[in-house]
Amino acid sequence: MINLKGCFAMLLMVATECLMSQTRLPNIIYIYADDLGYGELGSYGQTKIKTPHLDRMAQEGLRFTQHYSGAPVCAPSRCMLMTGKHAGHSYIRGNYEMGGFEDSSEGGQMPLHENTYTIARMLKERGYATGLVGKWGMGMPGTTGSPLKQGFDYYYGYLDQKQAHNFYPSHLWENDRWDSLDNRYIMVHQSIDSTTASDTDFDRFRGKDYAPAKMTEKALGFIDRNRQKPFFLYLPYTLPHLSLQAPEEYVKKYIGQFAERPYYGEKGYAPNKYPLSTYAAMISYLDDQVGIILERIKQLGLDGETIIMFSSDNGATFSAGVDATFFQSVAGMRGLKMDLYEGGIRVPFIVRWPGKVKPNTVSNLMSVQYDILPTLSELTGLRISGLDGISLLPEILGNKSKQENHGFLYFEYPENGGQIAVRTGDWKGIRKNMRKDPAAPWELYDLATDVSERINLAAKHPAIIAEMGKIARREHMHPHILEWEFIDPRIRK
Repeated sequence: MINLKGCFAMLLMVATECLMSQTRLPNIIYIYADDLGYGELGSYGQTKIKTPHLDRMAQEGLRFTQHYSGAPVCAPSRCMLMTGKHAGHSYIRGNYEMGGFEDSSEGGQMPLHENTYTIARMLKERGYATGLVGKWGMGMPGTTGSPLKQGFDYYYGYLDQKQAHNFYPSHLWENDRWDSLDNRYIMVHQSIDSTTASDTDFDRFRGKDYAPAKMTEKALGFIDRNRQKPFFLYLPYTLPHLSLQAPEEYVKKYIGQFAERPYYGEKGYAPNKYPLSTYAAMISYLDDQVGIILERIKQLGLDGETIIMFSSDNGATFSAGVDATFFQSVAGMRGLKMDLYEGGIRVPFIVRWPGKVKPNTVSNLMSVQYDILPTLSELTGLRISGLDGISLLPEILGNKSKQENHGFLYFEYPENGGQIAVRTGDWKGIRKNMRKDPAAPWELYDLATDVSERINLAAKHPAIIAEMGKIARREHMHPHILEWEFIDPRIRK
């Protein structure tokens, strides 16, 4: 006897599989700025620096207002983004430097361990072409951290963050091979004499091949080569991280708008005759690169098939000719890069996907960059367990009723004195200088009324502090190197 129910179920399963096979998975582009503050885009309140393409991206998509990087500096933020782990569980927790600044001693940072489960590895398993163009900072050729060993089919850019201090490098890397540029070697960490400085002295810190331009060229090539199949492009530009270096035509757009004095390199990084104009120019240049990527996607007819995300690895920088106060770089929040106050970790996050993401919308959802891996895993059809992040896909697609919420966010940062922070709802707790003082007191702020973190309410809410202490103790796992252990008094260095 024929089992009609079984046959129907089989036919339904086959039909579903056929339908799924005909539905192309979306292309994914994640653009990562470097040291871009929360308030440095027009869509986030910036008035002095022009960012029309990113502002249009926000108008055509969704803008998050309470989004965080995983850490207040480069390498750990990138690790947490790639792995979906917060700072208490992350393999990389600080900028662990290896080698020197010279080409001959280029050594990079702490490499990712072998077989790390990254976004790229996950998407490669799901049939994506995977590309990285920009700054990596998690391993050099010959180490387990090479992007080619971490799920990427192709990469181009800086592997060593120290090399990325110079926007006119002698070389970049392409698939573990040195790619020479038309630039002489420049040691950017040297000052010039302010009493005798000439235009020639400042011009020594310019070259011919501007690294971000090469990145855009290679990114477009990756898109063109893979336009017939789903692709993931991780695009971590180095802008506007120091040194202050930008093409002259961009700097000229701002000269005369600001009252500025030359920067002579006295605090490190390259001297610059027009530091404020150059910083603004770097952000505008970044904005133009985003515009170029958006235009290419549109030209190829991939607009409706491509989700594009934009964010920054941490808050705005604090020295060497940059004036975060002048530009209101963190929109009045407290702290900058290397701080766990809001200004160091709250960052822009914009999502654009025509036909899927409602234009000109705003989300106040508390979210963080270690949410991106679970978000993309759900987007591509299969959720992954064991991560610290949550999927933001319901929020992105406008299904707010189905959106999971974070019970807490946890941050720890072993550098700059040793800091931890916990956010639960609108409450934000922070402890500082824990290396010197393991019993450093908690500070507590109500972000609903005090986003600038000026009114410490810790004494009035001991129960909240106690709960944050429990979260911090539970979420901290011992790191794999002693230098990053500043919490456990039994083994901290």
